[in-house]
Amino acid sequence: MSTFLEAMAFRHACKHFDTTKTIPTEEFEALLEVIRTSPSSFGMEPWRVLVIEDPKVRQALKSSCWNQAQIVEASELLVFTTDNDAVRSDSPYVRKMFARRGLPNDAVEAYMGVYATYLSSIEEDEVLLENWTAKQCYIALGNAMTFAATLKIDSCPIEGFDKEGVEAILDLPYGHSVAVMCAFGYRVNPQSPQMRLPLKDMVEYR
Repeated sequence: MSTFLEAMAFRHACKHFDTTKTIPTEEFEALLEVIRTSPSSFGMEPWRVLVIEDPKVRQALKSSCWNQAQIVEASELLVFTTDNDAVRSDSPYVRKMFARRGLPNDAVEAYMGVYATYLSSIEEDEVLLENWTAKQCYIALGNAMTFAATLKIDSCPIEGFDKEGVEAILDLPYGHSVAVMCAFGYRVNPQSPQMRLPLKDMVEYR
């Protein structure tokens, strides 16, 4: 428990990264594995992660990300994207994700029915569907940032960007969208004091 809480205290939204330091390959691959094994609603894993290595692409992205320095300074820049059409209730992808559990056909059909009922009101609206898949990305993102902190790797989640501009630069396929971005690396400046509400203001027992 203490190690996890230490990581939570270490983690902060790092605004400037040391450009001379890079994350060791083994640690970065472990971070990607944490994302891969993160939970998602119905186990649909709607996220796809782009690792942006090309300096020219990063520079282009910076202009669509409110000119935030993290985009070009961080050792690693991840872009979480979603394939919104793939998770529609009648999608072959959804059937495949249920079928991989090794269930009999009637059980797969039952899962498909429950999933279709749940998603019916969501998939009627493109914005709702995109918001639902994006929420799954945030689960993986939170796990990745905390895991990185256990390795003393800093991070900064990035929501401040021109979505259409970023998607155009990355040339995403139709139906795919950018949910969130995150920079990983090593801090230059000392961490600012962590400010959080006290438990008594956050938790209510009923």
